Amino acid sequence: MSWNEILNSSVRRVVATAQNGLEVVRLGGLETEARASEFRIVERRPMYRLRRYFADDEQAPPSGPPVVLVPPMMMSADVYDVTQDQGAVGILHSMGLDPWVVDFGSPDSEEGGWDRTLADHIVAISDIIDRVRKETGRDVHLAGYSQGGMFAYQAAAYRRCRNIASLITFGAPVDTLAALPFGIPGDIAAPAAGFLAEHVFTRLSIAGWMARTGFQLLDPVKTAKSRIDFLRQLHDREALLPREQQRRFLSADGWVAWSGPAVAELLTQFVMHNRMVSGGFVIGDRPVTLAELTCPILAFIGEVDDIGQPTAVRGIRRAARKADIYQYTMRSGHFGLVVGSVAAEQTWPMTGAWVRWRAGDGPRPDGIEPMQDDDPADDETGVSIADRILHTGASIAEVGVDAVRGVLGATAQAVRGSRELTAEAARALPRLVRLGQIQPHTRISMGKLLAEAGERSPRGECFLFDDRAYTNEAVNTRIDNVVRGLISAGVRPSTRVGVLMETRPSALVAIFALSRIGAVAVLLPPTEDLDEAVRLGGVATIVADPDHLRAAERLGRPVLVLGGGESRVLDIEPESGTVDLEKVVPEDVPLPAWFRPNPGRANELAFVLFGRFSGKVEAKHVTNHRWTLSAFGTATAANLGSGDTVYSVAPLYHSSVVLATLGGAIVGGSRIALSRGLDPDRFSTEVHRYGVTVVAYTWTMLRELVDVPDFEFDASHPIRLFIGSGMPRGLWLRTMKRFAPAQVLEFYASTEGAVVLANVSGAKPGSKGRPLPGSTPVRVAAYDPATRRFLEDERGLVRECGVGEVGLLLGQATGHEAVNGAMRGVFTAGDAWVPTEHLFQVDADGDHWLMDERNSVVSARRGPVYSEPIVCALGALDQVDLAVNYGVRVGDDEVAVTAVTLRPGMSLTANDLADALADLDEDRCPDLIHVVPEIPISTSYRPRRSALRAAGLPKPGVRSWYRDAGDDRYRRLTKAALAELQEQGSGR
Repeated sequence: MSWNEILNSSVRRVVATAQNGLEVVRLGGLETEARASEFRIVERRPMYRLRRYFADDEQAPPSGPPVVLVPPMMMSADVYDVTQDQGAVGILHSMGLDPWVVDFGSPDSEEGGWDRTLADHIVAISDIIDRVRKETGRDVHLAGYSQGGMFAYQAAAYRRCRNIASLITFGAPVDTLAALPFGIPGDIAAPAAGFLAEHVFTRLSIAGWMARTGFQLLDPVKTAKSRIDFLRQLHDREALLPREQQRRFLSADGWVAWSGPAVAELLTQFVMHNRMVSGGFVIGDRPVTLAELTCPILAFIGEVDDIGQPTAVRGIRRAARKADIYQYTMRSGHFGLVVGSVAAEQTWPMTGAWVRWRAGDGPRPDGIEPMQDDDPADDETGVSIADRILHTGASIAEVGVDAVRGVLGATAQAVRGSRELTAEAARALPRLVRLGQIQPHTRISMGKLLAEAGERSPRGECFLFDDRAYTNEAVNTRIDNVVRGLISAGVRPSTRVGVLMETRPSALVAIFALSRIGAVAVLLPPTEDLDEAVRLGGVATIVADPDHLRAAERLGRPVLVLGGGESRVLDIEPESGTVDLEKVVPEDVPLPAWFRPNPGRANELAFVLFGRFSGKVEAKHVTNHRWTLSAFGTATAANLGSGDTVYSVAPLYHSSVVLATLGGAIVGGSRIALSRGLDPDRFSTEVHRYGVTVVAYTWTMLRELVDVPDFEFDASHPIRLFIGSGMPRGLWLRTMKRFAPAQVLEFYASTEGAVVLANVSGAKPGSKGRPLPGSTPVRVAAYDPATRRFLEDERGLVRECGVGEVGLLLGQATGHEAVNGAMRGVFTAGDAWVPTEHLFQVDADGDHWLMDERNSVVSARRGPVYSEPIVCALGALDQVDLAVNYGVRVGDDEVAVTAVTLRPGMSLTANDLADALADLDEDRCPDLIHVVPEIPISTSYRPRRSALRAAGLPKPGVRSWYRDAGDDRYRRLTKAALAELQEQGSGR
């Protein structure tokens, strides 16, 4: 080539570059002959415009299965029609389908756009599905790209797949914390997302240019490379034109603004709390879960997608176990899934083939395979370094970036444990500090803590009940209204008000309202002891729900009726004195001068609870400090946070519910999910729908779930913890096996004193654990259950028990208790301790084991026989369902009798009994063991032994055994053996 030719070529190249560059500067890009597809706006709403493509095409009018395409919140709806020949709508139409596109517009140009919430988008998509179904008469194939795919999942779950033929998503992450861009660890991203949602996006929205820049920064190497390639080819118009529409869309035209509230909600629900996986995200006021998806699902996965990473996309497999889920994997980045030549060649033809197959028109397309469970290592995202290098041309810059990512990933893995501990400490330390600052006159109460939660997060969810979410703001407003009703009925601070209600939101509101006034909530159990409880509790007025109205009116106290729903009808006698609080108009009740919200101080009485000891009902008085101690202790031990949902079906009058469940949830900022009853099917549905992470229990409550043979409960459940008190060891073990990997956190919270024990590690099923940080110090004092006296040393002080020795548990008295009846001079001169009702022993590790109630120990001739070791030992047998131990008097002594019930289809032998009790001392074993058809259970699920004790000794038979003291074995109970036992007593 001559110099003239080289010169002319260079000049032409410079001129072409200048001409094309000028056109780009003036018009934003090169002018192409490509035109967008024709569409008609079928429906126009403030929230969206619904496009139907090719609706006026006379040659090929739309008649196939409708496909509704949902764009991401930050992208223009034109993402599905960048060019007609390579865009989604054109290709789908050419395959005989009926494409529709949702156009949300841009918030900065729509009326009220900046105030849009996430729920507005989901409800809009649901309305669109109804419209398309009505227009076409066919179920809809709902498709979405990236965050639009998340919208599709959420809208389908919101509708529970009604009128949805299938779901199709393109690079739509579900398990957002499993694989974040740049390998950012989830336990760093979650709190960061919470901070942005609470402090940034409540005040700031995202403009279109900010969205564009942010996404380009997610892959800066590729962005720089594409711009350099464009500049290098600016002289060659023909080479640039095929990709010009795509370039203009991604670099400028395709981005729209985000509304701040929608972004904040997205970050809170789906990044901070990851509720696409756990369930329980809220749309409007409805809790929703992907676990209820039942329609077929196809997920497109980009092998080198660093935004919708494969691991995050495959999270749908764990979230939607009921659905048939398929995947199509392609070598593509995030944008290449829907825009460009690869999408035109693979994504949209495969989408059309999927729709045809689901409509019964053809076989399953090649390449679409059932999605398998994906359980990568903690540091894997599904996108390998090699894939990234190959996809971007193995440039040195990218290798450097990926190497840095790899180092960061390895570092993150190495420090993961310490980071998780740091996160837990960050939550625990402020609670412990505040607990340590509480003095007798500090203002602290249940009502005050709930008010503080409302101030921190007014739009955060407080209760979930009957498929409805109640925000902190709504709950506090309701409480304030009930406060006015109570004041109008004469309730004042320190008034003792009985609460006789089922576990419902209205019952919680009543308790909170009493706390807000400074009154005392006397939690009445609806049992045969109701009259005695009213007397012992000093009840002046009773708040009841409609279900307990008649029982309340028979107690001879003024009755206030609260709750019952909007359609309730009350039959109240005009002169009965009963007041319907729902008819009180709050605005008509002036607040008296004495009213100060939440006046309760730490040393003041907050609750009166009831327990049954030695067959008698006893009232237990709980101060605000005592309640606060349990609340903070539970939140700390269970590591409760705003991402938790605590599920409670246990009765409100049980001490563990008030002291631990409600208190811990309020302090932790967790949601409280209430249910209408413990039913296996309802439990399974609500756990997934509410996203339950923590389940509260009492005593044997979980038997209703664990031992139901037909109970279907998916292994991918969100439950991480069961918290409560009184669970037998055998049921504990079955619970962990049935709901693995969930753990059990067993509490012991005495209503006397301020003792709180917790088995935090769960390493020793059956143990009550150790005192929680911030709770009162405890000691086990030497005690003789026969004489019911403490055992003293040579100095006249009570002796502290050694390792393995049984004694009475004492808690060090607080300032208030020291003045009101605590024991003084116990272990040293001048000290003050409050005795509990329970006998314990401490093992060599410092863990506490409950032995018995001090008034329930069997006083055998050979010495005391404690119930709990026997119940734990027999309960560990697979055959045994429940076990109780009790004493039956024979002459001057008591005989230790253990009754057991068996699980269905199981049998028990004497050898089984001997093996189970082999680790107990001979003198601590029961004299008799017998199988009974049923062990009575109280309303709080506690096994009751009074009826069995009253029935006397068991009858001889093949399912009754006695302990042969001669060889320490159990033998079948015969008439002769029973007669000998009655003659000799229990001292054999």
